[in-house]
Amino acid sequence: MTAVADETTRAAILRYLEATGTDPALGHQMFADDAVLEFPQSGERFTGRETILAWRSRYPARVTMTLRRIVGSGDLWVAEGQTRYDGADPMYGVTILEFRDGLVVRETIYGGPPWEAPDWRAPYRDPM
Repeated sequence: MTAVADETTRAAILRYLEATGTDPALGHQMFADDAVLEFPQSGERFTGRETILAWRSRYPARVTMTLRRIVGSGDLWVAEGQTRYDGADPMYGVTILEFRDGLVVRETIYGGPPWEAPDWRAPYRDPM
């Protein structure tokens, strides 16, 4: 894959993530008809772009995202960030996006709450 194609993919991922809480239909234009969305932590799998879009369109909370970074190339990309539901405390998460022919065929999402690092690690860590 070329650098131009990678930048096009990065821009599409950014549009998708920015539209997640406001316009799911806009973001889901980059999903293949047979795409799969998985949440390993809850054991859920949603199959098909229309099913995924219907699920996201009915999501009962207002979702806002703060992107930390997007990394990847070719057919495998990862986005890291924070998600807030109805303005609550942030949940940290990772979205793994797998592409085929320029469209998302699998999205896997992992998320969890922030936690305090134990004091014993302080001498070894760098500030973020």
